[in-house]
Amino acid sequence: MRKILLFLFLIISPFLFAQLPQSLLKPTKRISTFDEYDGSIFKSLRYKDASVIDEKSGTFDAKLRYNAYSDALEFKKGSELYKLVNNPTTHARIDGDYYYYCDFKTQRGLRRSGYFILVELNERYRIYKKYIVKITEPEKKGSTNGIASSGKVQIKTSYYLEERGVIMELPTNKKEILATLSDKEEELKSYIKKEKIKVRKEEDLIRLVSRYNALKSSDANPSRSLLSTRSRRN
Repeated sequence: MRKILLFLFLIISPFLFAQLPQSLLKPTKRISTFDEYDGSIFKSLRYKDASVIDEKSGTFDAKLRYNAYSDALEFKKGSELYKLVNNPTTHARIDGDYYYYCDFKTQRGLRRSGYFILVELNERYRIYKKYIVKITEPEKKGSTNGIASSGKVQIKTSYYLEERGVIMELPTNKKEILATLSDKEEELKSYIKKEKIKVRKEEDLIRLVSRYNALKSSDANPSRSLLSTRSRRN
């Protein structure tokens, strides 16, 4: 699957990597709000080797880290902190994750902009995942003099099916995803049982959507859109 995705990053020859230009960076400030919380707002605390591909100017080496709280790809230069510009034509690869800045809409027409990670590419649809921060605020226990519990930061992963710029969230719960893809519920239920699909696993979720696409493609109904069923989660 990674081989399928790789060509998206070969628009410009990668044999010579240059320093990341200032035009692709924007100054930003460090977020210290959660320093004392358990967990981190970063996908990785370390800045990792990354490739930045700008479709207009070239391919560049950089060390980046993803801030899931501010939805930004951060870059540090000396004591200065920057973030990669939010641009649909500027992409990044970190640890095999392919980050695209997208401007999607839900089935209800609501705008959903930000960094999405491409995990599956098909001629008719794509599957993305997105890292989302869950914050649990500190709480005092007992009386007003009680000891406060630590705040907590967790990074969760959500998955989305995208077709022609419209997205639908894919639940990672068997009952919910069957309800979401309800027009093929019985066929998918049999497929999940036969193939022992675990929808919480990324690979299995991709397989399930692929099966859904195959069922829709063989449908006599002229409407083959994968997003023909409206998700209650959008």
